[in-house]
Amino acid sequence: MIRLPLRFAFLACLAMAALARGADDPPPYDLILAGGRVVDGIGNAWFLGDVAILGDTIARITPAGQLGDAPTKKRVDASGLVVAPGFIDIQGHSREELLSGDGRLIGKVTQGVTTEILGEGDSNAPSRKDSRFDGPRGFDAWLRAMEAHGGSVNFGSFVGSATIRGYAKGMTPGAPTSDELELMKRLVRDAMKDGAFGLASALIYPPDSFVSTDDLIELSRAMAPYGGVYITHMRSEADRLLEGIDEAIRIGREGGVPVEIYHLKAAGKRNWEKAAAAIARIADARSRGQDVGADMYPYDAAGTGLTACLPPWASADGKLYANLADPQIRAKIREEVLHPTSEWENLVELSTPEGVMVLGLNKPEHQKYVGKRLSEIAKEQGKEWIDAAIDLILAEHQRVSTIYFMMSEANMKLQLQQPWIKFGTDASGHDPATAKGLTHPRSYGTFPRILGKYVREESVIPLEDAVRKMTSAVASRLSIRDRGLLREGYRADIVVFDPVTIADRATFEQPHQNSVGIRSVFVNGVLVVDDGKHTGAKPGRAVRGPGYTATPGQ
Repeated sequence: MIRLPLRFAFLACLAMAALARGADDPPPYDLILAGGRVVDGIGNAWFLGDVAILGDTIARITPAGQLGDAPTKKRVDASGLVVAPGFIDIQGHSREELLSGDGRLIGKVTQGVTTEILGEGDSNAPSRKDSRFDGPRGFDAWLRAMEAHGGSVNFGSFVGSATIRGYAKGMTPGAPTSDELELMKRLVRDAMKDGAFGLASALIYPPDSFVSTDDLIELSRAMAPYGGVYITHMRSEADRLLEGIDEAIRIGREGGVPVEIYHLKAAGKRNWEKAAAAIARIADARSRGQDVGADMYPYDAAGTGLTACLPPWASADGKLYANLADPQIRAKIREEVLHPTSEWENLVELSTPEGVMVLGLNKPEHQKYVGKRLSEIAKEQGKEWIDAAIDLILAEHQRVSTIYFMMSEANMKLQLQQPWIKFGTDASGHDPATAKGLTHPRSYGTFPRILGKYVREESVIPLEDAVRKMTSAVASRLSIRDRGLLREGYRADIVVFDPVTIADRATFEQPHQNSVGIRSVFVNGVLVVDDGKHTGAKPGRAVRGPGYTATPGQ
């Protein structure tokens, strides 16, 4: 018996149904998007076409007008609008929203995101703290829990390297024992069988900063048979940027897996000239046959914690706040920050205190500092910047979300043009109506900013290439075979936008503003955004990597 792939079997069923009704009687559709500029996601020039949806699937794509008489429950005139595959955010952080919070992810879907990929450094599984997500099917249980909670986007995840390391060794520095390393490898294999896309590291944050190159190679070898990808927030994006790229390339080469680099950048003005060399490093690896790529967001500022200005050893064994409160250890930390003696990178020093905007303060007495530069806060308090920073971290007892202005616009444009670049928000999804405090504007504006500023206004890259990097490039990298393209038989994840008006509105000072120009977003054939407004629908599903093995009955 010949078994057809799912999408071809689906089309065969449509054809048989058509014959049963008569060749001149096309099948009824749920929706037809008529006469739009179809950008298929593979890089082809746009064409005027009709796109028909039946259930959760793209049922038909034809030249414009050919479905003019086809019976359908609804017909939408897409004249003058772009019809494209839904955007895939390769670096999202909406883990808690999708698991237990506001799964609508309004700030994401209103910029055209239909699938979010999680896991940079950390994932909710495997977990010793949450028994639901422990054991050999813990990663699978996490994905199913998010699906049960309900989300407006599809979602999948890498397994976090810090999560794997923390499971085996907690926050303790040093090399793992042979038994601990074997445990870490088994956890990676289990996650791959549960549908993880690979291993994701974030090597500037403890406990990931304690993981050695050799350990990462061993973990990569463990996932290689399952088609996994090694994706990394490198050990350095600044003074040792090129060495960080070399390490990532080595891990992929010796581990036998493809390599992706999170949010590629040359951080700090003194390092801007390294961007061309970084691109050349990746291009050279590719020319030698190694599969290496990267993603980026279109902003000249990064966002992470104020704790990123402290040496990693200060967080060892989970004692950061106790260490900051100890006068002798604090003095040692302070000296290390002002006069570094190891290879860690102080993001405040790279940005300068004037280039650091403090956002995430919770205590009432600190609200007057939200949105201010660290230099302003220090001046107001009559302190050096390092003392102001330590005092805020200690008083808040949290990482304190912070914006670091340290990248070059010219380098961003250069990166946008590379064929192996993809895009990620590096952010969670928020509801602007209820969000409090400040956040990075990439949460709301990443994809429309590229399409408005860098495609329409500045012609840095063509429309079709931008859409490819937002869609099929990510789907292909992650082996997601039924999304990322406008193709018959693929899932109906579709975004419809106005190429003349699409733009980001979020700023660093006023970030909680949805983008404009996105008319409609469909996820699995369900309308999630209608005329720019969220419909409340949550049809998102879990997507899984190529190593996924379902248990009987699933």
